[in-house]
Amino acid sequence: MAAYLLVRLALATLGALPFGASMRVARWYFRILRAFVPKLDRVARRNMEIAGLSGAMWDSLARSLAVFARFPKMNRQNIGDWIRYEGLEHYAEAKRQGRGVLFATAHFGNWELSAFAHALMTEPMNIVVRPLDNTRLDAFVGRRRALAGNRVIGKRDAARSILRALKNNEAVGVLIDQNVLPDEGVFVDFFGVPACAGSAFAKLAAHSGAAVIPGFALWSSVENRYVLRFYPPVEIAGDVRCDTQRIHAQLEQVIRDHPNEWLWLHRRWKTRPPGEASLY
Repeated sequence: MAAYLLVRLALATLGALPFGASMRVARWYFRILRAFVPKLDRVARRNMEIAGLSGAMWDSLARSLAVFARFPKMNRQNIGDWIRYEGLEHYAEAKRQGRGVLFATAHFGNWELSAFAHALMTEPMNIVVRPLDNTRLDAFVGRRRALAGNRVIGKRDAARSILRALKNNEAVGVLIDQNVLPDEGVFVDFFGVPACAGSAFAKLAAHSGAAVIPGFALWSSVENRYVLRFYPPVEIAGDVRCDTQRIHAQLEQVIRDHPNEWLWLHRRWKTRPPGEASLY
């Protein structure tokens, strides 16, 4: 209950403040979190060492939190103040093909805004999420995610709901960037290091014939708003490992181009091939 109330209070405060002040307060929230959970910074630094990159993700996270607090105020009339499209033609062509769209996205940029804004700017979609351990908080976040009309699919036993949505020529967004256990995935090259990636996404794509479109909401400091960028569809040939590798190669390139915007806090390389020592 305490965590739920704290999150509600934090979001209410951020949502009531002007955006600049909201950003400053959100940065302060994350400074407190880092002080109490120093492991977060250690994991982030180690991930950057593994990837051979450097980045400053905390501003990106603060911005994402401040924007999430404003979801109730966003609508079709003002969403353009926060984000615009780039590459929407890839989505339009996929819809014309009639077999649905699988958005290969990640904890990158503002992943919450990308789906929320797409619902307002074009049409609602389905988003696959892992339920939060705190049931009250999970219900609250789920309601906020659905404010624009999106449908939330729980990650557990999601395959049937995803295939049904694709059969109806709908779009489904899936976060593909997290570590999985060996029996749930395949090892792919990710920043030159083997990483265990979920195989279900590629299997669903091959089974359904849906177009696989990488898409991310990236911050533009020039425009002072996000750009929801859809990339050309990734070829799906039916070989699970090769298809998963192609998808993650695209993700890696986008992270290399925007290293400040990936969520470096997750132990992405936790699962190791047999015989390899832990990287953490």
